[in-house]
Amino acid sequence: MKLWLFFWVGAWLTYSSLAQDTVTDKNVTTLWQFILPEGESASSPALAPDGTIYVGTFPGWLLALTPDGKVKWKFKAGIEIKSSPAVGADGTIYFGSRDRKFYALTPQGKLKWSFATDAWVDSSPAIAADGTLYFGSWDNNFYALSAEGQLKWKFATGGTVDSSPAVGADGTIYFGSHDKNLYALTPDGKLKWKFATSAQIVASPALAAGGSLYISSTDGNLYALKPDGTEYWRMHTGSYTASTPVLDEQGNLYFYVKAQECSVRPDGKGRWQFDTAPDSTAISAAVIGHGNIFMSEPWSRAGLLTADKKFNWEFQVVHDLSSSPNVSPTGIIYFTAGEFLYAIQPVKEVAPPAKSAWPLWRANPQHTGRVQK
Repeated sequence: MKLWLFFWVGAWLTYSSLAQDTVTDKNVTTLWQFILPEGESASSPALAPDGTIYVGTFPGWLLALTPDGKVKWKFKAGIEIKSSPAVGADGTIYFGSRDRKFYALTPQGKLKWSFATDAWVDSSPAIAADGTLYFGSWDNNFYALSAEGQLKWKFATGGTVDSSPAVGADGTIYFGSHDKNLYALTPDGKLKWKFATSAQIVASPALAAGGSLYISSTDGNLYALKPDGTEYWRMHTGSYTASTPVLDEQGNLYFYVKAQECSVRPDGKGRWQFDTAPDSTAISAAVIGHGNIFMSEPWSRAGLLTADKKFNWEFQVVHDLSSSPNVSPTGIIYFTAGEFLYAIQPVKEVAPPAKSAWPLWRANPQHTGRVQK
């Protein structure tokens, strides 16, 4: 047994050293890279104010890492964690798992409580200003829990809810469903309105400062809606997309569709398209200060684009990039690629997330899913 383990570990370390992604551009530095235990991740890393990084993995681990990439603790859920964690104001970490449960952990990695649903929880939670937690489940329901884990209410839809919710400035909650509808609910769980698309919604809404919201549907359209749910405009992208838009300080949108990253003006007019790898449609970009956009191409590269489509630097990757990046207030960029979690930083023009309403996939580094003021 020991001999077998020795050869297995040796082979694994050899593979890891050969298959690591590499920095080939002197304008970016790899601060560290961490090998995720037992497999890959589709969970976007969340950041606590003290710099702790939280990320889930396919084998069901929720990991906490120090700012220098060392393991603080790990917590085992029943099975896969596709949901990305969110960090509450008191440091509590919230996430869902495919063991059908929604979890709350202390900053020390201890279980505070868990809440059982009737199916997978792939939806990443949103945290309201009063601490209420919102998420969806494959059991077709959308849930609201108190910070103590008590059910406040649930709302039934006609399909799976793996779309992650967004919370507006007035507390309205927005999310999509496989029943093809985008829903707007009041904080007490009442339907304000719903908007019908022509196919399943698996992406998450993005909110603008003025209350407008943007959602992509698998019908190939990007929709812009007014706060009352009426359509402002739609743009036919030509292909399936599950990418959630992110916004810069001027309100321009960035999202992936098919094998391209696209930029669209707030009025729905296209700005530009940039060719990427064909598997980028389920992740989001990140908008960083100085007008730059961090974009990812699975099995190819990640890099920093200027607003006019020029690369500041590139980072070569030989793995899938199946989760959206996060950016710290100090300008460190975190993302997963295959079995690795990376922390990288530009040499020049280091900047935090842009000061927009929705610069990152879950709006802010803590992943609260709440519009930024």
